Amino acid sequence: MRRLLAIAVLVGFCLNLQAEILKVEVDGIIDPVTSEFITEAFQEAERTDAEFLLIRLSTPGGLGISMQEIIQQILNSPVPVVCYVSPKGTHAASAGFFLLLAADVAAMAPGTNTGAAHPVFPFGVENEVMLEKVKNDSMASLRTIVELRDRNLEMAEKGVEESKSYTEQEAVKAGLIDLVANDEADLLEKLDGFAISRPDGLEAVLKTEGQSVRLFEMTWRQELLSSLANPNIAVILGVIGALGLYFEFTNPGMIVPGVIGGICLILALLGFSFIPINMAGVLLIILAVGLFIAEVKVQGFGILGFGGVISMLLGLLFLVDAPFPELRIGYSIALAITIPFTIIFVVLLRLAVRAHLSHVTTGEAGMEGLTGFAESKIGPRGGKVKIEGEIWRARSSQAIKAGEEIRVVKASNLDLQVESIEEEKS
Repeated sequence: MRRLLAIAVLVGFCLNLQAEILKVEVDGIIDPVTSEFITEAFQEAERTDAEFLLIRLSTPGGLGISMQEIIQQILNSPVPVVCYVSPKGTHAASAGFFLLLAADVAAMAPGTNTGAAHPVFPFGVENEVMLEKVKNDSMASLRTIVELRDRNLEMAEKGVEESKSYTEQEAVKAGLIDLVANDEADLLEKLDGFAISRPDGLEAVLKTEGQSVRLFEMTWRQELLSSLANPNIAVILGVIGALGLYFEFTNPGMIVPGVIGGICLILALLGFSFIPINMAGVLLIILAVGLFIAEVKVQGFGILGFGGVISMLLGLLFLVDAPFPELRIGYSIALAITIPFTIIFVVLLRLAVRAHLSHVTTGEAGMEGLTGFAESKIGPRGGKVKIEGEIWRARSSQAIKAGEEIRVVKASNLDLQVESIEEEKS
């Protein structure tokens, strides 16, 4: 009897148990780190049998490969997906437009917009054939998404072909999204009892009343990689790393600059691995370093140095091969990096060259040219001299009397080769 009662209580508890709503937030560019994060969110939603996955979107767009990976996850997810463009004043442009259309439920907050999804190349450099291929591929992907979600194909195509952007009211009237919600609470209220058609043809009804919303966050590793994937941060770390290593190489034994420089450089390389790099930008930066070195070596009267500044500035601006300003290094950051880097690099290089060309003042080489007095007779067989208060063994090819002033010609194995300078004075 007790067993039957326990089973009945357990069954009743399970029947009343409600699945949670899993939520993720996408703020910023869509890159490989974002794709990895969203993939893990889908896995968590499936593992916990979530009611649906809520993706809050606020993005200017991103990389096409990462976008396609996320769309694949959305279209194949056994858990329904709701994309919500929020908060007010933000947008889901370019790649974000595709993600919004791919969701089971597409929603926007007042004061938001979406669209502007025409494929572009960085800095306006466009290959017509390649651009046509990319556009056709994007259009085919768009048609597949729109047909699966039963959205307005004509208006969706304008968002790609004409880069048309839609406000939330225009999008809902055009049949691109399903609803407009003031905030998350309003969205959940409108989603309660909302019927959706799943890719397998079955209909599902969403339930939100009384359900908790759990925020799924990035791991510390993903947060670090996401920060490093910001080209501005990556290039700053790269400059700090290069200067640190250069200072360590020119001043061996400092240790701290070398350690900090090595760590920063490795982190910068890790960040650049997530960013599409333009080789023209890399070559311009290498040219800039070469011009700085040439300015110090040959004294180019500032012309070579000025050329180096221009080359580095252009190299930083062209370094990231991405069409969106958010994915590239900003002008202010490029200037803030170029000017201090130029000054620091040139100053350190001048100090290194000056130290290399200066007269050696230590060791045997440092003895050459020093003057002193003969403590005894000096000849080919040797004698004693006094230099700066110290007594040294010395030899001379000519006879030198005790008390005569001498100059060191050469030092070898603590024996000095000297010459008399009395005759020069007379």
